[in-house]
Amino acid sequence: MSATLRIGIIGCGGIANGKHMPALKKIKEVEMVAFCDILGEKAAQAAEAFGAKGAKTYTDYRELLQDKSIDVVHVCTPNRSHAFITVDALEAGKHVMCEKPMAKTYAEARQMLEASRRTGKKLTIGYQQRWRGDSLYLKEFCDGGGLGEIYYAKAIALRRRAVPTWGVFLNEYEQGGGPLIDIGTHALDLTLWAMNNYKPKMAVGSTYKKLGQQTRTANAWGDWDPEKFTVEDAAFGFVVMENGATVTLESSWALNIADPKEAVCLLCGDKAGADMLGDGLRINAVRQGRQVIEKPDFDAGGVAFFEGSSSDPSELEARAWINAVLEDTDPPTRADQALVVTQILEAIYASAASGKPVYFPKD
Repeated sequence: MSATLRIGIIGCGGIANGKHMPALKKIKEVEMVAFCDILGEKAAQAAEAFGAKGAKTYTDYRELLQDKSIDVVHVCTPNRSHAFITVDALEAGKHVMCEKPMAKTYAEARQMLEASRRTGKKLTIGYQQRWRGDSLYLKEFCDGGGLGEIYYAKAIALRRRAVPTWGVFLNEYEQGGGPLIDIGTHALDLTLWAMNNYKPKMAVGSTYKKLGQQTRTANAWGDWDPEKFTVEDAAFGFVVMENGATVTLESSWALNIADPKEAVCLLCGDKAGADMLGDGLRINAVRQGRQVIEKPDFDAGGVAFFEGSSSDPSELEARAWINAVLEDTDPPTRADQALVVTQILEAIYASAASGKPVYFPKD
């Protein structure tokens, strides 16, 4: 493989334009040479804004995959098509960055993981919240034993009135769900990653459609169309891990809550606790017989992983991903970890539908 990676973008909508393509544009070892979208004008616009000289455009992703010179593909499509596009790309010999969540279902996500293992091509999922300064600090602190055994955690992604009204976010068929699979997935990934615990035993969940049919909503992005709101507006889960640890998951796009928090977590261990619920990361512990709260300063210093990199999580994630491909190391989010996130999300939805707990099979 050459020192310059040739990248194809499949899906040129909001997440590609807002996250993937701007971040990749800043990496000198990368050139974006192909762009695909079912709306040809979107592919053309992306090629004009981010493409290398002579970049090609497509409306059929399968034609893009036929280009043997492409090394890496970024899948930035609605959730429904994550699995089959990713599997096809891996089978075509491409490394794949797939936007979160991994897939609509656990079965689809497992197909993606198996295809990666079968082809020997790398697969990562776009969980850029791991690359925030507070997330990186918390992960290092947990890995160093600072919290001790983590036995209780909360994964939180609560919006008061911030329903995405564009694209297909409100379409259950395309997305598989609402806030749980959209932003709850970030909070759950962050929490499991910090805990380094990927062995769920049982999950119970509830979903609600209480506000989606209302009008004059004071929504951040304008009123939604109640007739198109086919997903939940809030969802909550309770997960017991094999080692006895408990994880609660709270997610909403619309909830009558005064203090919204998104993509944050709370962790409780037998040595100390940590949370992102105040005005920054807090570590709470007992020192010399006194309760103390420690607040790391993220204004000083920065991330020293990559020379010249910014503190933007999307850029750090992209840099780590490209390095993983070039240096043949683990990607920034391993597919087997993202698989468990999808497995738990699916179980919460299934429990909400059946009214019964869902038990996970042991490996």
